[in-house]
Amino acid sequence: MKGARLQLSVGILVLVGLALGAGFVLFLSGDRLRAATVFETYVRESVQGLEVGASVRFRGVAVGRVTEINLVQNVYRRPTGEPFTGAFQQVLIRFALDMAVADPGLSLEQTVDEGLRARLASQGITGLVYIELDFLDAERFPRIPPPWQPAFGVIPAVPSTVAQVQNAAEGLLRRLEEVDFGGLVANVAALVGNLRDETQGEGDLAILLREARGTAAAIRRIAEATDPQPVLEELRATAAALRGIVESRELRQAVAASGQAAAEFRQAAQRLPQVIQSLEVTLRGAEATLRAARGATTDVQADLAPILRDLRAVAANLRDTTELVRRSPGAAIFGAPPPAPAEGGGRR
Repeated sequence: MKGARLQLSVGILVLVGLALGAGFVLFLSGDRLRAATVFETYVRESVQGLEVGASVRFRGVAVGRVTEINLVQNVYRRPTGEPFTGAFQQVLIRFALDMAVADPGLSLEQTVDEGLRARLASQGITGLVYIELDFLDAERFPRIPPPWQPAFGVIPAVPSTVAQVQNAAEGLLRRLEEVDFGGLVANVAALVGNLRDETQGEGDLAILLREARGTAAAIRRIAEATDPQPVLEELRATAAALRGIVESRELRQAVAASGQAAAEFRQAAQRLPQVIQSLEVTLRGAEATLRAARGATTDVQADLAPILRDLRAVAANLRDTTELVRRSPGAAIFGAPPPAPAEGGGRR
């Protein structure tokens, strides 16, 4: 009897333990039982500290867990003959997202185009690494399609903050390595030597410093030897004279006159567009008048051309007649000219 009771107690204890274990497992993996979608991303940096089961968060809110961490070359085989490029040197991370929490209402392509990116982040001082999802500048971090066909939807990854700081430090170190510190130190030493020569020798800077020192000493001697009371009185008189000029009626009248002149100039400026328009109209009328006068002159020239030709002919006839009268007045009056004398003959 006692053995049967002991066996019953042990059996009940085992069943209770199994039930508690199953409940504990269900409690821990309750979020995994909900509808989840698997995505993957590829990172170029070390994933030290990231483990399977690590949290995936969107701005601090847990939306999933990491399901697989592997090398890209182990999951997507490189085709034969294709070089071992940087794409196959990345780390593959797959994670399941609870779409009941993380569903943005858009397709994966639209969400990625809007700038959804994944990156590694560390949690506080514990150093636990998790996947952080956030919307970043899509132009600064463009999406680069992988040279293989992904098995799941791809959310592009960006360098973590630590990686960005490390890359910036490495770039700064590379630039510092390119600096010629020996030449820089030599240039600084030469500059210091030149300054020493200029300030201690007979250079322009040394002469200028000596002259400035002498001028300051002269001013100090004048200030110490001169009674400041007359200077102050003269300054007071000058200030009073300036106050009188400022408060004088002539200055007020000049200011008023300048204001009136400004007003008249403003009015003239307002009338200036109308005057310019009137001048343009007048110029257009004058241009039309000139064109009409040019046409009338052309007509007059056409009418005067025959008259001028007749006048030239009459002038030519008068010139011939005048020449005839000059040579033989009688012939011009009484008849034809006398016959020319015969060659070699004498007068009978």
